[in-house]
Amino acid sequence: MIGAVVSGQIADVAGRKGAMRASALVSVVGWLAIYFAQSASSLDFGRFCTGLGVGVFSYVVPVFIAEIAPKALRGGLTALNPLMIGTGLSVTYIVGTVVSWRMLAMAGLAPCIILIAGLFFIPESPRWLAKVGRQKEFEIALQRLRGRDADVSLEAAEIKDFIETIDKLPKAGIQDLFSRSYIGPVIIGAGLMVFQQFAGINGILFYASETFVSAGFDSGNLGTILMACIQLPLTTLGALLMDRSGRKPLLLVSTSGLIVGTLMSAVSFYLKVHGILPEQVPIITLTSILVYIASYSLGMGSVPWVIMSEV
Repeated sequence: MIGAVVSGQIADVAGRKGAMRASALVSVVGWLAIYFAQSASSLDFGRFCTGLGVGVFSYVVPVFIAEIAPKALRGGLTALNPLMIGTGLSVTYIVGTVVSWRMLAMAGLAPCIILIAGLFFIPESPRWLAKVGRQKEFEIALQRLRGRDADVSLEAAEIKDFIETIDKLPKAGIQDLFSRSYIGPVIIGAGLMVFQQFAGINGILFYASETFVSAGFDSGNLGTILMACIQLPLTTLGALLMDRSGRKPLLLVSTSGLIVGTLMSAVSFYLKVHGILPEQVPIITLTSILVYIASYSLGMGSVPWVIMSEV
Protein backbone atom coordinates (compact mmCIF):
# COMPACT_ATOMS: atom_id res chain seq x y z
CA MET A 1 0.00 0.00 0.00
CA ILE A 2 2.82 2.41 0.84
CA GLY A 3 4.56 1.58 -2.44
CA ALA A 4 1.38 2.21 -4.40
CA VAL A 5 0.75 5.54 -2.64
CA VAL A 6 4.25 6.94 -3.33
CA SER A 7 4.65 5.35 -6.77
CA GLY A 8 3.14 8.24 -8.71
CA GLN A 9 5.43 10.81 -7.11
CA ILE A 10 8.51 8.61 -7.60
CA ALA A 11 7.65 7.98 -11.25
CA ASP A 12 7.12 11.70 -11.90
CA VAL A 13 10.35 12.78 -10.19
CA ALA A 14 12.76 9.97 -11.12
CA GLY A 15 11.12 8.93 -14.37
CA ARG A 16 9.53 5.61 -15.25
CA LYS A 17 12.90 3.87 -15.59
CA GLY A 18 14.16 5.44 -12.37
CA ALA A 19 11.11 4.23 -10.48
CA MET A 20 11.47 0.69 -11.83
CA ARG A 21 15.20 0.65 -11.05
CA ALA A 22 14.59 1.85 -7.48
CA SER A 23 11.83 -0.73 -7.00
CA ALA A 24 14.03 -3.53 -8.29
CA LEU A 25 16.85 -2.52 -5.92
CA VAL A 26 14.45 -2.42 -2.95
CA SER A 27 13.15 -5.85 -3.97
CA VAL A 28 16.71 -7.20 -4.15
CA VAL A 29 17.30 -6.00 -0.58
CA GLY A 30 14.04 -7.69 0.44
CA TRP A 31 14.88 -11.05 -1.13
CA LEU A 32 18.36 -11.03 0.39
CA ALA A 33 16.89 -10.23 3.81
CA ILE A 34 14.54 -13.20 3.46
CA TYR A 35 17.29 -15.52 2.22
CA PHE A 36 19.68 -14.68 5.08
CA ALA A 37 16.93 -14.36 7.73
CA GLN A 38 17.68 -15.83 11.15
CA SER A 39 14.64 -14.34 12.87
CA ALA A 40 11.06 -13.27 12.22
CA SER A 41 12.10 -9.59 12.14
CA SER A 42 14.40 -10.24 9.16
CA LEU A 43 11.58 -12.02 7.35
CA ASP A 44 9.24 -9.12 8.13
CA PHE A 45 11.77 -6.61 6.83
CA GLY A 46 12.26 -8.64 3.65
CA ARG A 47 8.52 -8.93 3.09
CA PHE A 48 8.13 -5.19 3.68
CA CYS A 49 10.78 -4.40 1.04
CA THR A 50 9.39 -6.79 -1.57
CA GLY A 51 5.89 -5.47 -0.90
CA LEU A 52 7.13 -1.91 -1.30
CA GLY A 53 8.74 -2.82 -4.62
CA VAL A 54 5.61 -4.56 -5.91
CA GLY A 55 3.49 -1.57 -4.88
CA VAL A 56 5.56 0.75 -7.07
CA PHE A 57 5.73 -1.75 -9.93
CA SER A 58 1.94 -2.14 -9.89
CA TYR A 59 1.63 1.51 -10.92
CA VAL A 60 4.70 2.33 -12.98
CA VAL A 61 4.80 -0.76 -15.24
CA PRO A 62 1.29 -0.33 -16.75
CA VAL A 63 1.96 3.41 -17.14
CA PHE A 64 5.29 2.79 -18.88
CA ILE A 65 3.74 0.21 -21.22
CA ALA A 66 0.87 2.53 -22.13
CA GLU A 67 3.23 5.46 -22.74
CA ILE A 68 5.68 3.64 -25.04
CA ALA A 69 3.13 1.54 -26.97
CA PRO A 70 1.79 2.62 -30.38
CA LYS A 71 -1.94 3.36 -30.37
CA ALA A 72 -2.82 0.21 -32.33
CA LEU A 73 -1.04 -2.04 -29.83
CA ARG A 74 -1.75 -0.20 -26.58
CA GLY A 75 -4.68 -2.33 -25.43
CA GLY A 76 -3.00 -5.65 -26.18
CA LEU A 77 0.32 -4.65 -24.62
CA THR A 78 -1.39 -3.32 -21.51
CA ALA A 79 -3.27 -6.63 -21.15
CA LEU A 80 0.10 -8.41 -21.18
CA ASN A 81 0.87 -7.01 -17.72
CA PRO A 82 -1.66 -9.12 -15.75
CA LEU A 83 -0.81 -12.05 -18.04
CA MET A 84 2.86 -11.81 -17.07
CA ILE A 85 1.89 -11.48 -13.39
CA GLY A 86 -0.07 -14.72 -13.72
CA THR A 87 2.90 -16.33 -15.44
CA GLY A 88 5.20 -15.26 -12.61
CA LEU A 89 2.83 -16.67 -10.00
CA SER A 90 2.52 -19.97 -11.87
CA VAL A 91 6.28 -20.37 -12.28
CA THR A 92 6.86 -19.48 -8.62
CA TYR A 93 4.35 -22.06 -7.39
CA ILE A 94 5.89 -24.79 -9.54
CA VAL A 95 9.47 -23.91 -8.53
CA GLY A 96 8.38 -23.67 -4.89
CA THR A 97 7.33 -27.32 -4.86
CA VAL A 98 10.89 -28.53 -5.59
CA VAL A 99 13.16 -26.06 -3.74
CA SER A 100 13.42 -24.76 -0.18
CA TRP A 101 11.93 -21.40 0.75
CA ARG A 102 15.40 -19.88 0.99
CA MET A 103 16.24 -20.98 -2.54
CA LEU A 104 12.87 -19.67 -3.70
CA ALA A 105 13.78 -16.29 -2.22
CA MET A 106 17.10 -16.45 -4.05
CA ALA A 107 15.23 -17.24 -7.28
CA GLY A 108 13.27 -14.02 -6.71
CA LEU A 109 16.51 -12.13 -7.30
CA ALA A 110 16.70 -13.28 -10.93
CA PRO A 111 13.92 -11.12 -12.44
CA CYS A 112 15.07 -8.13 -10.36
CA ILE A 113 18.63 -8.41 -11.67
CA ILE A 114 17.45 -8.97 -15.26
CA LEU A 115 15.25 -5.87 -14.98
CA ILE A 116 18.04 -3.68 -13.57
CA ALA A 117 20.37 -4.77 -16.39
CA GLY A 118 17.68 -4.49 -19.06
CA LEU A 119 16.79 -0.93 -18.10
CA PHE A 120 20.20 0.21 -19.38
CA PHE A 121 19.20 -0.88 -22.90
CA ILE A 122 15.69 0.54 -23.23
CA PRO A 123 14.65 4.19 -23.71
CA GLU A 124 12.83 6.27 -21.13
CA SER A 125 9.15 7.04 -21.68
CA PRO A 126 8.96 9.76 -24.35
CA ARG A 127 5.86 11.23 -22.70
CA TRP A 128 7.68 11.67 -19.39
CA LEU A 129 10.69 13.21 -21.14
CA ALA A 130 8.40 15.67 -22.92
CA LYS A 131 6.60 16.41 -19.66
CA VAL A 132 9.85 17.40 -17.87
CA GLY A 133 11.11 19.42 -20.85
CA ARG A 134 13.94 17.15 -22.05
CA GLN A 135 13.18 17.80 -25.70
CA LYS A 136 16.22 16.25 -27.37
CA GLU A 137 16.04 13.05 -25.31
CA PHE A 138 12.29 12.91 -26.01
CA GLU A 139 12.82 12.83 -29.77
CA ILE A 140 15.65 10.28 -29.53
CA ALA A 141 13.61 7.97 -27.30
CA LEU A 142 10.55 8.13 -29.55
CA GLN A 143 12.66 7.40 -32.63
CA ARG A 144 14.29 4.40 -30.93
CA LEU A 145 10.91 2.99 -29.98
CA ARG A 146 9.37 3.39 -33.44
CA GLY A 147 12.39 2.39 -35.51
CA ARG A 148 15.24 4.21 -37.20
CA ASP A 149 13.35 4.86 -40.46
CA ALA A 150 9.94 5.64 -38.96
CA ASP A 151 8.46 9.12 -39.32
CA VAL A 152 7.65 10.18 -35.76
CA SER A 153 6.94 13.86 -36.41
CA LEU A 154 3.16 13.51 -36.21
CA GLU A 155 3.22 11.43 -33.03
CA ALA A 156 5.77 13.79 -31.46
CA ALA A 157 3.50 16.75 -32.20
CA GLU A 158 0.49 14.93 -30.69
CA ILE A 159 2.42 14.15 -27.51
CA LYS A 160 3.58 17.76 -27.17
CA ASP A 161 0.03 19.06 -27.69
CA PHE A 162 -1.29 16.62 -25.10
CA ILE A 163 1.35 17.65 -22.55
CA GLU A 164 0.63 21.34 -23.14
CA THR A 165 -3.12 20.76 -22.75
CA ILE A 166 -2.62 18.88 -19.48
CA ASP A 167 -0.36 21.65 -18.15
CA LYS A 168 -3.06 24.25 -18.80
CA LEU A 169 -5.69 22.33 -16.85
CA PRO A 170 -6.18 23.12 -13.15
CA LYS A 171 -4.31 20.72 -10.88
CA ALA A 172 -6.60 18.05 -9.46
CA GLY A 173 -6.67 17.25 -5.77
CA ILE A 174 -7.95 14.34 -3.70
CA GLN A 175 -11.19 16.20 -3.01
CA ASP A 176 -11.97 16.19 -6.74
CA LEU A 177 -12.40 12.41 -6.62
CA PHE A 178 -15.51 12.90 -4.51
CA SER A 179 -17.15 15.53 -6.68
CA ARG A 180 -20.42 14.67 -8.38
CA SER A 181 -18.74 14.51 -11.78
CA TYR A 182 -16.28 11.79 -10.83
CA ILE A 183 -17.82 9.85 -7.93
CA GLY A 184 -19.42 7.28 -10.28
CA PRO A 185 -16.21 6.20 -12.04
CA VAL A 186 -14.33 6.29 -8.72
CA ILE A 187 -16.85 3.93 -7.09
CA ILE A 188 -16.68 1.56 -10.09
CA GLY A 189 -12.90 1.55 -10.38
CA ALA A 190 -12.07 1.40 -6.67
CA GLY A 191 -14.99 -0.94 -5.94
CA LEU A 192 -13.85 -3.52 -8.48
CA MET A 193 -10.31 -3.42 -7.09
CA VAL A 194 -11.62 -3.87 -3.54
CA PHE A 195 -13.73 -6.87 -4.55
CA GLN A 196 -10.83 -8.29 -6.57
CA GLN A 197 -8.72 -8.45 -3.39
CA PHE A 198 -11.49 -9.29 -0.90
CA ALA A 199 -12.94 -12.12 -2.99
CA GLY A 200 -10.44 -14.35 -1.17
CA ILE A 201 -7.70 -14.83 -3.74
CA ASN A 202 -4.83 -14.17 -1.32
CA GLY A 203 -6.23 -16.61 1.23
CA ILE A 204 -6.56 -19.27 -1.46
CA LEU A 205 -3.07 -18.71 -2.90
CA PHE A 206 -1.08 -18.21 0.29
CA TYR A 207 -2.61 -21.20 2.08
CA ALA A 208 -3.07 -23.56 -0.87
CA SER A 209 -0.58 -26.17 0.36
CA GLU A 210 -1.98 -26.14 3.92
CA THR A 211 -5.52 -26.38 2.53
CA PHE A 212 -4.72 -29.49 0.49
CA VAL A 213 -2.91 -31.15 3.40
CA SER A 214 -5.75 -30.40 5.83
CA ALA A 215 -8.21 -31.85 3.31
CA GLY A 216 -6.37 -35.17 3.37
CA PHE A 217 -3.60 -35.00 0.78
CA ASP A 218 -0.18 -36.30 1.84
CA SER A 219 1.38 -33.20 0.28
CA GLY A 220 0.11 -29.94 -1.16
CA ASN A 221 2.51 -30.12 -4.11
CA LEU A 222 0.13 -31.80 -6.58
CA GLY A 223 -2.63 -29.26 -6.02
CA THR A 224 -0.19 -26.36 -6.15
CA ILE A 225 1.27 -27.54 -9.47
CA LEU A 226 -2.22 -28.02 -10.95
CA MET A 227 -3.14 -24.50 -9.79
CA ALA A 228 -0.11 -23.11 -11.58
CA CYS A 229 -0.83 -25.10 -14.73
CA ILE A 230 -4.38 -23.79 -15.15
CA GLN A 231 -3.65 -20.20 -14.13
CA LEU A 232 -1.63 -19.21 -17.21
CA PRO A 233 -3.89 -20.63 -19.98
CA LEU A 234 -7.05 -19.25 -18.31
CA THR A 235 -5.48 -15.80 -17.91
CA THR A 236 -4.49 -15.93 -21.59
CA LEU A 237 -8.03 -16.95 -22.55
CA GLY A 238 -9.45 -14.08 -20.50
CA ALA A 239 -7.18 -11.59 -22.27
CA LEU A 240 -8.34 -12.92 -25.67
CA LEU A 241 -12.03 -12.83 -24.71
CA MET A 242 -11.91 -9.38 -23.12
CA ASP A 243 -12.50 -7.45 -26.35
CA ARG A 244 -14.81 -10.08 -27.87
CA SER A 245 -17.19 -10.86 -25.04
CA GLY A 246 -17.01 -7.53 -23.22
CA ARG A 247 -15.88 -6.68 -19.71
CA LYS A 248 -19.14 -7.21 -17.81
CA PRO A 249 -20.01 -10.68 -19.20
CA LEU A 250 -16.48 -11.86 -18.42
CA LEU A 251 -16.77 -10.51 -14.87
CA LEU A 252 -20.17 -12.16 -14.38
CA VAL A 253 -18.87 -15.55 -15.52
CA SER A 254 -15.73 -15.15 -13.41
CA THR A 255 -17.51 -14.14 -10.20
CA SER A 256 -20.09 -16.91 -10.66
CA GLY A 257 -17.21 -19.37 -10.78
CA LEU A 258 -15.75 -17.84 -7.60
CA ILE A 259 -19.06 -18.48 -5.82
CA VAL A 260 -19.13 -22.11 -7.00
CA GLY A 261 -15.49 -22.63 -5.98
CA THR A 262 -15.87 -21.21 -2.47
CA LEU A 263 -19.15 -23.07 -1.85
CA MET A 264 -17.57 -26.37 -2.94
CA SER A 265 -14.62 -25.73 -0.64
CA ALA A 266 -16.93 -24.96 2.28
CA VAL A 267 -18.96 -28.12 1.58
CA SER A 268 -15.82 -30.27 1.40
CA PHE A 269 -14.66 -29.19 4.87
CA TYR A 270 -18.18 -29.52 6.26
CA LEU A 271 -18.14 -33.13 5.06
CA LYS A 272 -14.68 -33.65 6.56
CA VAL A 273 -15.65 -32.26 9.97
CA HIS A 274 -18.73 -34.50 10.13
CA GLY A 275 -16.98 -37.58 8.73
CA ILE A 276 -19.18 -37.76 5.63
CA LEU A 277 -17.68 -39.23 2.42
CA PRO A 278 -14.10 -38.99 3.77
CA GLU A 279 -12.60 -40.52 0.61
CA GLN A 280 -14.22 -37.91 -1.63
CA VAL A 281 -13.29 -34.87 0.48
CA PRO A 282 -9.76 -34.41 -0.97
CA ILE A 283 -11.09 -34.58 -4.54
CA ILE A 284 -13.88 -32.09 -3.81
CA THR A 285 -11.39 -29.74 -2.14
CA LEU A 286 -8.95 -29.97 -5.05
CA THR A 287 -11.75 -29.40 -7.57
CA SER A 288 -13.09 -26.41 -5.63
CA ILE A 289 -9.69 -24.69 -5.50
CA LEU A 290 -9.07 -25.34 -9.19
CA VAL A 291 -12.53 -23.98 -10.09
CA TYR A 292 -11.82 -20.88 -8.00
CA ILE A 293 -8.37 -20.26 -9.54
CA ALA A 294 -9.66 -20.87 -13.07
CA SER A 295 -12.57 -18.46 -12.55
CA TYR A 296 -10.37 -15.78 -11.01
CA SER A 297 -7.78 -16.07 -13.79
CA LEU A 298 -10.48 -15.84 -16.45
CA GLY A 299 -11.77 -12.43 -15.47
CA MET A 300 -11.55 -11.11 -11.93
CA GLY A 301 -7.74 -11.08 -12.00
CA SER A 302 -7.38 -8.77 -15.00
CA VAL A 303 -10.69 -7.13 -15.94
CA PRO A 304 -10.83 -4.71 -12.95
CA TRP A 305 -7.43 -3.27 -13.97
CA VAL A 306 -8.69 -2.64 -17.51
CA ILE A 307 -12.04 -1.18 -16.41
CA MET A 308 -10.32 1.09 -13.89
CA SER A 309 -8.08 2.56 -16.59
CA GLU A 310 -11.01 2.94 -19.00
CA VAL A 311 -13.47 4.66 -16.64
